[in-house]
Amino acid sequence: MAKMIEAHNLAYVYETGALALSDVTFDLPEGSILGLAGANGAGKSTLLALLAGLFAPSQGNLSVAGHDAARDGEAVRRAAALVLQEADLTIIGATVEEDLLLGRPPEKRDTALALAARLGLSAPDALVHTLSFGQKRKLCLAAALVREPRLLLLDEPFAGLDYPGAREMRGLLAANREAGLTQIVAVHDLEPLADLADLWLVLAGGRQALFGAAADVLPHLAGLDVRPPCSWLAGHGIRPWDAGEGQG
Repeated sequence: MAKMIEAHNLAYVYETGALALSDVTFDLPEGSILGLAGANGAGKSTLLALLAGLFAPSQGNLSVAGHDAARDGEAVRRAAALVLQEADLTIIGATVEEDLLLGRPPEKRDTALALAARLGLSAPDALVHTLSFGQKRKLCLAAALVREPRLLLLDEPFAGLDYPGAREMRGLLAANREAGLTQIVAVHDLEPLADLADLWLVLAGGRQALFGAAADVLPHLAGLDVRPPCSWLAGHGIRPWDAGEGQG
């Protein structure tokens, strides 16, 4: 299977000289979902920025969609789309339609609005400041997907969502995978992603601590400030996230 990401001894150093990320080595096949876990300050946001082409690696090798991140950051930025946790930091347009179409050619309008409607944003003239928290997050996701990226990077997409919202987000991730889109999802709570992620990458103190399939990663989280999913702690391995829905 073709590789979307190839990272070898990846490191990033801030201009102040502080080491933000080091010793990161992993490959990610196209069309897969990678769960990115770690405590605050572990390096998740820095890694997402590197993968999005916002930072150039200070050391090591990084290839995204076949592009060398150190030499061709512009190509990486075209291939990858990053959706931040804070929607208000991303939204620029005054209305749903305006935000979706910023930087997009007019012929993308119908596709963009259809995508927004599929995500529950059926009023293109809705003012952004009237949208709910969840709707703003959907708008950011729609704006990213309109770009038709090969790699989608999501920073804490489940944060602040209620159960229906989390269930809907899971459905979107699954649909994206069915469409062949490669996704990296940074999470604090592993539970909503436990049965969706094909691979896990765990960071601790700016370094790679664990990488692999769930069976090779989840039993070894002790001491890394990452809580295993309840389904794993219960001794049942990875079960569907909503396996108990409707029972009681």
